[in-house]
Amino acid sequence: MDTIRFGTGGWRAVIGEDFTCGNVRRVAAASLAYLLERGLTDKPVIVGYDRRFLSEDAAKWVAEVFAAGGVKVLLLPRSAPTPLIMHTVKDQGLHLGVEITASHNPSNYNGIKLIVEEGRDAPVEVTEEIEQKTDALGKVAFADFGEAERDGRISYIKNPFNRFLDDIIALLDMNALRERGLRVLFDSMHGSGTYPLMVIFHTARCTIDTIHVNKDAYFGGVMPAPSENSLVPLRDAVIKGGYDLGIAMDGDGDRLGIIDPSGRYVTPNEILCMLYQYLVKYKGWRGPAVRNLATTHLLDKIAASFGERCYEVPVGFKYISAKIDEVDAVLGGESSGGLTVRGHIHGKDSIYAASLFAEMISVIGKTPGEILREMEKQYGRFVMVEDNLRFAPERKSAIENVLTVEKRLPDFAEKVERVNYVDGCKVYFENGGWVICRFSGTEPLLRIFAESDTRASALGYIAAFKSFLGL
Repeated sequence: MDTIRFGTGGWRAVIGEDFTCGNVRRVAAASLAYLLERGLTDKPVIVGYDRRFLSEDAAKWVAEVFAAGGVKVLLLPRSAPTPLIMHTVKDQGLHLGVEITASHNPSNYNGIKLIVEEGRDAPVEVTEEIEQKTDALGKVAFADFGEAERDGRISYIKNPFNRFLDDIIALLDMNALRERGLRVLFDSMHGSGTYPLMVIFHTARCTIDTIHVNKDAYFGGVMPAPSENSLVPLRDAVIKGGYDLGIAMDGDGDRLGIIDPSGRYVTPNEILCMLYQYLVKYKGWRGPAVRNLATTHLLDKIAASFGERCYEVPVGFKYISAKIDEVDAVLGGESSGGLTVRGHIHGKDSIYAASLFAEMISVIGKTPGEILREMEKQYGRFVMVEDNLRFAPERKSAIENVLTVEKRLPDFAEKVERVNYVDGCKVYFENGGWVICRFSGTEPLLRIFAESDTRASALGYIAAFKSFLGL
């Protein structure tokens, strides 16, 4: 029997190896058992899916298991981004939501994200219990889909996007967007974020054109993640078409990429910092910021300039959303492209973030590049680089032992101020730079992130760790 283990972004597995009908039903059955033990069967479970291969089928497999266990299911009638599921769980006071997605993983992956009460990513204690239950399961019962649909145990949600879209529109300065009349090019990366973004931008009377909106199980042969390399076609089209803005999202609509009209790729770190500065400086919000261990310290400097603090948490958006609530932060985010803003959902939402970004450049009246140059003048230069390293599976325990048990470090050129072992190994230097090594929670990789005032210096931190670990 396959072992099912959740990472920072849910359970993800290779289609046909571990992502199978049997394993999907096991996750559903374990989640059902979790609800039954706590008497949380008074509300239906919402089940959604992205546009990956087998996603719609897997949503039905999940629905059949809950229906067999006596829990009603609200099923999405079309593919939908993860933020919609989170919003619906929060808005309707549900106990559980399920999204079939592997987010930004390669096309041969699929997976499941679990959303718990208040629309939050399932915390570690919940996913660990569900893992244990999958290990102990016997035969999994499931209903016939057609019969369950006819007798009302499974039903489709009518107009599932309405409340989600209305809530986002209510948070935006639509007048500013209408007055500016942006020309936007959107790259959906063959994902599920197209419809809601199109509705918002058309409501704001922007001109919005699209690329890569068709359903493609192979995502056009690239990773469905809005990285600099994957957005070269968007960059070229933005320049050629003279657009004000290029926007891209990952497969399930929770990671954001931006292209400046000059063709400059605006990094997730820069997006996060720009939006925090905009909300505080231009909209008059007050409060701290939150970021994870592998996200730019520029956010700390911006927060400090407004007399606020930036809180650092482990990788995993559940930690960001929890800290936002705890300290009433303005926003929180991560260098991988996800962020959320106070007053919205408790998870990543690139639909709202993209809309807010468009509002920002409409209000300020400058391009993203111009805003970033002004920020660099004020706060200095912060250059972040990363490297994703594959290794033989048998080496993982040895690498982990060196980093977090023996706690040995490379010989760095700069003086070390302190080391953090909360999530991997993060080294802070006295000159303000830093480097972190941690295992990916979604893929079999060792991720190394580093930041300094020059690219050469940041790359030097990574090189020192790679040499030290023999990778």
